[in-house]
Amino acid sequence: MRKLPLVLLFVFLAAQSFAVGTWTKLVTTLPYNYGAQMNLLSDGTAMIHLANGGGDNYGNAWVRLTPDIHGSYVNGTITTLAPMHYTRLDFSAQILKDGRLYVAGGEYGTGLSNGEVYNPLTNTWTDTPLPGNTISDANSEILEDGRVLQSLVGATTGIVIYDPITNTYSPGPSTLGRFKESSWVKLADNSILYVDQNVRTSERYIPSLNKWIADGTVPVDLYDPYGSEAGAGLLLPDGRAFFLGSTGTTAIYTPTGDTTKGTWVAGPTIPNTQGTPDAPAAMMVNGKILCVVSPLPTSANHFPTPMSYYEYDYVANAFTRVNAPAGGTTTNNPSWTSNMLLLPDGSVLYGQQSSGNTVSRNMYIYTPDGTPQASGKPKIVNIVQNTNGSYTMTGTLFNGITEGATYGDDEQMNTNYPIVRLTSGTNVYYARTFNWNSTGLMRGNRPDTTTFTLPTGLPPTTTYSLVVTANGISSDPVSFTPATFSSVGKTDRNGFQGSGLHGFSATSFGSMLNLHFRLELGTPDQNALTLQLTKVDGQTVYEEKIPASGDFNRQIDLHSHGNGLYLFVLSNGKNRISRWITVQ
Repeated sequence: MRKLPLVLLFVFLAAQSFAVGTWTKLVTTLPYNYGAQMNLLSDGTAMIHLANGGGDNYGNAWVRLTPDIHGSYVNGTITTLAPMHYTRLDFSAQILKDGRLYVAGGEYGTGLSNGEVYNPLTNTWTDTPLPGNTISDANSEILEDGRVLQSLVGATTGIVIYDPITNTYSPGPSTLGRFKESSWVKLADNSILYVDQNVRTSERYIPSLNKWIADGTVPVDLYDPYGSEAGAGLLLPDGRAFFLGSTGTTAIYTPTGDTTKGTWVAGPTIPNTQGTPDAPAAMMVNGKILCVVSPLPTSANHFPTPMSYYEYDYVANAFTRVNAPAGGTTTNNPSWTSNMLLLPDGSVLYGQQSSGNTVSRNMYIYTPDGTPQASGKPKIVNIVQNTNGSYTMTGTLFNGITEGATYGDDEQMNTNYPIVRLTSGTNVYYARTFNWNSTGLMRGNRPDTTTFTLPTGLPPTTTYSLVVTANGISSDPVSFTPATFSSVGKTDRNGFQGSGLHGFSATSFGSMLNLHFRLELGTPDQNALTLQLTKVDGQTVYEEKIPASGDFNRQIDLHSHGNGLYLFVLSNGKNRISRWITVQ
């Protein structure tokens, strides 16, 4: 719970420098007061909620921030989107696996107990059914199967699960303690951790059990005794979780990776007698956390001013102060008025509502120092075109190692999903991704897939440098020319003359993989083929030259490589035929 707003909006960009970052003012300003919520669509554009529309100053209006042709969000454009059916302030939000936006509840406005889903392809909103109780300013989290775990503030410990395919809610497992004002953190094992309100107990949701279980005891108080507020919680690059407290305390959780209790230790105290009574934070690409803090709350003032800005370095376990967006060291607003969102180029979009007589619609870019975390770097293994013209990309770490920026119960703005960017010269384009196979974090070499479609009007004969990004960290680029792709159908020629690959089968017995296929090739220049079998991490398992057409049977011993996903490729340097093989 927190006080009411009115506006301002900013943004940060990742670069390589040293010490702390710097601010740059954006060219574009908002058409109306910022409404406290931002979400990244899977086409690289940012949806921004405004506090107008609906007649109550909470707002049902949204705009879209689109980067310019050179990929700059600083010089981007803002366009109006369709309004929601309800006004909302401080509500649940999740980007679904099909690329739509789910929103529900609102501490203020007409959407207190209602949800709706935005379709960016049609620019329309669709209502969800009523969940059965008041949602209000509630936590939510997307599950591995694409459903949404939704808390109900009106039920104190009540949980429902939203299914976006059937547009229905079903009962979920109740929590053990109160979740109001808490921050939920998804861990590497897909469990969801939070600290119970006003106490030092913690608990986790275990998806495989569909239940909440008791976890370790926190050594410090994170909630203040006045408004019962707390700050953000984030997953660190080393797999631990970091929580900021309203009282100036912090706590660090080390998971076990199973259902046994993890361990908690006290983290560093926030400097200068400050805390986070409702405040955002963002895990930047360099592994540091950008934080907003304010003076400690009191019984007379639950949300004091001004707010300050810090970077938390988990390696040094220390805070470093940074300047405010408009200059100086502070902004004369309480910390609850601000918010953040990670963008695909490594930038962090920062928004601030107005408070009192302060009204601003300016936007800024924060450029952090250092280099992107190598452990969060995605990898592209393969791209194939589908019969409907879309593409399927396979690789690893498409969701990254963090959920990006966070706030807590009032707002969710996770960005742990793949974004595809194409570059030609100085021109930058974004594809639209959907049908992600996973929303999990720190997945290592487990295969990830996404479907993507190209933006309308993209020149098909141009060769692009294509990357996939996760929370602003980019993969190595691959060369991509849309016109050279052939759809995968009943005859898989992929540019080869002749009738191509026939009767492909792959079976395993023990450690042996048995391959059978027939090749029918055309002109002699097609006959210099290489057969390769590689693991999903790119390691070559088997390779041989294929001299001509014919029937082929191969037995490959995988004893030293184990089960998993393998890629079968036939290539002559210009064209290729590929098949994915799962060995279990």
